[in-house]
Amino acid sequence: MRKTFKTLLLALPLCLAALSAQAADSAAGRWKTIDDKTGKVKSIVEISQAVNGTLTGRVVEILHSDKGPNPVCDGCEGANKNKPVRGMTILWNLAQDKGSTSKWSGGTILDPGNGKTYKSKLELQSGGTKLDVAGCIAFICRTQTWLRE
Repeated sequence: MRKTFKTLLLALPLCLAALSAQAADSAAGRWKTIDDKTGKVKSIVEISQAVNGTLTGRVVEILHSDKGPNPVCDGCEGANKNKPVRGMTILWNLAQDKGSTSKWSGGTILDPGNGKTYKSKLELQSGGTKLDVAGCIAFICRTQTWLRE
């Protein structure tokens, strides 16, 4: 019994290390969005992973906006038209690429600044502190690098 207890005590730090390494390989978490034109931090987006493994991201804070502290998506259509950007889902249906632990694709991203949606893909950089987020039309993509909060 004593030997089993000692083994469990020794195994616990290894298990915790493995869990933290797995978390670093995930895009789930809170991210500072960085405007690729101005370099300013614009908002905080929280990315979560659904039971089926897909990623979804929603705006949880507005830090800088040309439309004031509580912007609305006036360029959006449908259910998001004139809705507050804070709380809005802007990323959805991103699935992890087969054979990769750091890339997701096949989703959609909404630019609340103009109300347009684009095909999207993500790539988590080594270390897990930077996330390259791309919105694409055909093969032309625009990428921003977001920083883990």
